[in-house]
Amino acid sequence: MTDALIIDTARTPRARVRREGGSLAHLPSADLLAVVLRALVDRGLTPEDVDDVIIGVSTAVGEQGGDVARVAAMAAGLPDRVPGGVVSRLCCSGLDAVVSGAARVRAGMAQLIVAGGVESMSRVPMLADRPAFAFDAEVGDATGFTPLGVAADATAMRAGIERPELDAWGLRSQQRSAAAPAWESIVPLLSASGTMLAHDEGARPDTTLESLAALPPLSADDPLWSRADARLCTSADEDRGRHTIGTAPGLADAAAGIVIASEAWASDHGREARGRIIGAAQAAVRSPGLDATVPACHAALAQAGIAASELALVEVNESFAVTPILLRKELGLADEIVNPCGGAIAVGHPLGASGGILIANAVDQLRRTGGGYALVTVPAALGLATAVVIEVFA
Repeated sequence: MTDALIIDTARTPRARVRREGGSLAHLPSADLLAVVLRALVDRGLTPEDVDDVIIGVSTAVGEQGGDVARVAAMAAGLPDRVPGGVVSRLCCSGLDAVVSGAARVRAGMAQLIVAGGVESMSRVPMLADRPAFAFDAEVGDATGFTPLGVAADATAMRAGIERPELDAWGLRSQQRSAAAPAWESIVPLLSASGTMLAHDEGARPDTTLESLAALPPLSADDPLWSRADARLCTSADEDRGRHTIGTAPGLADAAAGIVIASEAWASDHGREARGRIIGAAQAAVRSPGLDATVPACHAALAQAGIAASELALVEVNESFAVTPILLRKELGLADEIVNPCGGAIAVGHPLGASGGILIANAVDQLRRTGGGYALVTVPAALGLATAVVIEVFA
């Protein structure tokens, strides 16, 4: 079985969603993704070699529905024969697209696939597809769906993680995101105001623990706590006001693409790989728990045949502060290797695009520091998570 090699990575900056219109709100999802595909071609990808474009989208409706991958491939000028398709597993979608592409390459069913994700939350808001689990009470009761703020607080309660620790992570995310170096994978593009956007937006380096402590709870009074109490055995007697807007991910617009190819393709075309995908897993816990990253990461590491102690980097989507804190504790990870350049609390979570962005970030970081193993993971509503292990070459 061939390795699934990472040949190149490209992504847009993460642009914050704003009421008055964000920096990338003028670009439909297909156009955002086409920017990334064209950038990969400019960096050396031969369009005729692309077997497929597999893209994760969380809210696949409206202009973001109807196979946005195929639309973007055509807009980017890829050959007519390149099909394009969409993967949707809520927030895990982009990472699942990478897993699907890697599996096809490893199985010999494709030689080169561009995988990643896209989400314009400015133009297609979260839950715009009106999923039954969120809008039908009977389905919601059956699935245990709650807003993610409730899920995050319930997960923190069960793990004994209190608000001061969550606030400290929120501060860490802001500080490290503000201090992050330039990302090699970022494709600069014109913002709605006509200025060039070449960095992730949103970091607030002036954040303090005192300012975070003053923020009101997000979900303490949500009526859907009844579902969490019934399914996860949480109690109204415990503090439910653990997460705030300062420890929650911001909304963002972005797209990402990862070029995944076989060893034979890389050899035939003289392309040097940046890394390889060596393990992946999906997992679920009882909904609405937000801790499926733990079993997903254990399974992905086992598949890759490495121990957590061998990791040089862990990129955890900050789907609320509890997620990276809990994973760090459960896997016994050193603090300095977990989200060393900050995360979604500071610079936003563009749903289906986040998995591809985290893969690109992991490759960029480890290429700067001499390579090594990286673990990338994203949780989602309904108790879901996906994890991927990559090896980045020096």
